[in-house]
Amino acid sequence: MDIKRYMDRENEQPLDTMVENGGFCGIFRTLGCIGDSLSSGEFESLKNGQKGYHDYFDYSWGQYIARDAGLTVYNFSRGGLAAKSFLEEADERGWSDPAKVAQAYVIALGVNDIFAMLEGHLALGSAADIDPDDCSKNKPTFAGYYAKIIAKYKAMQPKAKFFLVTCPREPGNSEFQAMCDKHAALLHDIAALFEGCYLVDLRRYAPVYDEAFHRHFYLGGHLNAAGYRLTALMIESYIDYIIRHNPEDFTQIGFVGTPYHNEGAKW
Repeated sequence: MDIKRYMDRENEQPLDTMVENGGFCGIFRTLGCIGDSLSSGEFESLKNGQKGYHDYFDYSWGQYIARDAGLTVYNFSRGGLAAKSFLEEADERGWSDPAKVAQAYVIALGVNDIFAMLEGHLALGSAADIDPDDCSKNKPTFAGYYAKIIAKYKAMQPKAKFFLVTCPREPGNSEFQAMCDKHAALLHDIAALFEGCYLVDLRRYAPVYDEAFHRHFYLGGHLNAAGYRLTALMIESYIDYIIRHNPEDFTQIGFVGTPYHNEGAKW
């Protein structure tokens, strides 16, 4: 047995190792997935020129991870969701249910927010808009709303881990892609503000979503079933990489949600 396969390896990049059975995502027993249509297994239909959008959560990358790793995943998502609307709808939709507090959360929000930014309805903001000690004081920007989501779940489970997902790259240098770059830089800054937060930087390490990628993994403007499956493999492999490269941060994950801890180890 080569035990080094299960440890951090020098010069390894986050998606060099694509894991099986969820890899070390399996150390979590509960995971909350916060996102929009691309976190909801949304399929795009087309009939008589009319498009339809349908959330099939069983096809979401979160539920693929649940089946891979044998854990419980909660979908806190819907098509069209943005950071502000998440906060507005969370209680009504049951996303604040104390029975669904998780040991870790994956946040994949930003696409709909970026559309709003390009239309002039929302400002991206910066880390300066965030008061990590009291997020009720945050400014009404994407940065401020996004950080409120983290604070909301930290208040419910202070020792939970958070994985912030950037938008993958697409060809060209469009205005949308330029804003995605700024969004990724902002998430890097936000992750640094909160303990237990990590960046899942698909923008840097995932393949470019080019024409060949779309032919294999897209259905219209959204992913197909294989695309959501591939996304699950990338996210669980990236989280596995984070755990292996920061082992001290995860030694007590089994105590999250219990009244116990080991005072000699890092949370």
